[in-house]
Amino acid sequence: MKLIALFFLCLLTNMLIDARSIQDGDDVYQKEVAMPYWPFSANDFWSYVEYFRTLGAYDRINEMAKTFFAQFPFGSRLGYDAPNHEH
Repeated sequence: MKLIALFFLCLLTNMLIDARSIQDGDDVYQKEVAMPYWPFSANDFWSYVEYFRTLGAYDRINEMAKTFFAQFPFGSRLGYDAPNHEH
């Protein structure tokens, strides 16, 4: 009998204080993803593209292009904008 009373007391307390777990979107302290930064010149970018092309490292070229084109306003139209949450 005491166990049932304790159970209902917990349910009543939960309803009164509206306790719930923290969801992924509820984190108020989570920082937004920063825009990628390309500190080099455009000539450096194309030199790296040619270098990685000779190596066959096309995934590196794509990563570098995302970083480079995110600096420009048209980067979002090319699909190279920084998303809010990276997985």
